[in-house]
Amino acid sequence: MERWVVVTIIIAAYLALTLTIGLLAGRKSSQSVAGYVAADRSFGLVVMYFVTGASVFSAFAFLGGPGWAYSRGAAAFYILAYGALGMAPFYWIGPRVASLGRKFGYVTQAQLITGRFPSRTLSATIALLSLVAFVPYVTLQMRGAGIVIEAVTDGHVPLWLGALVSYGVVVVYVLAAGAMAVGWTNTFQGIFMVVIAWTLGLYLPHRLYGGIGEMFTQIAAVKPELLTPPGLGANGEPWTWGAYSTFILVSAVGLMMWPHLFMKAFNAKDDDTLRRTVMLFPTFQLFLIPVLLIGFAGVLFTGGAPPSADFILPFMILETNLPSIVVGLFCAGALSASMSTGDALLHASASVLVEDGVTKFVDLSERAQRALMRATVLLTGVVAYYFALDPDSSLVLLLASAYGIISQFAPPVVAALYWRRATTAGVLAGLIAGTATAFFFWQNPGWKPFDMHEGILGLIVHVPVLIAVSFATPVQDEDHVASFVS
Repeated sequence: MERWVVVTIIIAAYLALTLTIGLLAGRKSSQSVAGYVAADRSFGLVVMYFVTGASVFSAFAFLGGPGWAYSRGAAAFYILAYGALGMAPFYWIGPRVASLGRKFGYVTQAQLITGRFPSRTLSATIALLSLVAFVPYVTLQMRGAGIVIEAVTDGHVPLWLGALVSYGVVVVYVLAAGAMAVGWTNTFQGIFMVVIAWTLGLYLPHRLYGGIGEMFTQIAAVKPELLTPPGLGANGEPWTWGAYSTFILVSAVGLMMWPHLFMKAFNAKDDDTLRRTVMLFPTFQLFLIPVLLIGFAGVLFTGGAPPSADFILPFMILETNLPSIVVGLFCAGALSASMSTGDALLHASASVLVEDGVTKFVDLSERAQRALMRATVLLTGVVAYYFALDPDSSLVLLLASAYGIISQFAPPVVAALYWRRATTAGVLAGLIAGTATAFFFWQNPGWKPFDMHEGILGLIVHVPVLIAVSFATPVQDEDHVASFVS
């Protein structure tokens, strides 16, 4: 039997198993909006650990990370840095968010912010910005799934079909079961992708170079620039420290501000579960080490070059003549990385649009809200699929551009929880000013001082505007503020 046939069978079996887990998980949740959006606040430590880790590490980590290690060397180390930095503040923020969620019934990020700063305009603005950021992130997941399937089936299943089928499965179980399906499929997918990543990450350097140390010794002798921080930029020239450091900073600030991750605070059954999840998260970060090793293993590989840097991991798997079943399992592992984030994104996009946008202006029954959420899942999936077919999109740069928007949610969250003098007008003005600044520099990269990330430039404008306008507008009611800031 030809290799691509065996691989396709394994992929089909994996997708069927994932779909089954997602649909069965839905039986455990109620039919309420809280059941669909927050899984009835029932996730324990194991599910919280894997749903958080698997939601963070996506096709970006499984394909984009190795692609950067292969083409840009030390630049890829920023991925290791921002994960631990970005999760740490949630040890304090997360339990406060969860407590307020239980107290007031919040299930989304914008509900928390606008609970402290009442404004339909602010809520709709957050919903709109979230959706704008979600589309490139979902696009990244779909494109990653399509790249892997096309590569391991030798082109017999093209990118467009692989992305369509794999995300067709995701859409079905998210439509059917919401957050509960996301939680339990992420647990299965998280375990699966960690095992596959470590197995291949240790095996390939040993097979090609005799060991990890010898691999880096040879790279240092032939291409030392790849091992010198901050690595190389997209044009092959040394990356600037301004770009590298602000890439790390904006990713760290924005990590837990992603609505699909932030909302996990509302899923935890208690505060201790949330704190333990944050403490254990760095162990999930170790998953990145083997996939980066695979990227570095491709630097001096003599079997040819992949069609693009994002293809390096599946290219290495195929060119080293591994057994067909191993290739199929690798593909399933990569799909786990993609789908475990994509399902959370699709679910969050629907929750955000309906809960934070539509219901602020239209009174809907819970049944109507769930129906509209399902329609939004489909719409977001269709739009992202359209962009996923663009051959010029870089997986890492797709994600980096979205962080410019998402990082602007950090000041409103911090202000809501910790600053008594903040006002609704200040938060709204800061959010608009910061987002506009980030968008301007994204459109005009030549104007960025010191090659700083546009998201950081947005924050530099955002925070002073929030402070100045807050001091210039009336103080909020003291009792109202006390219910959020204690």
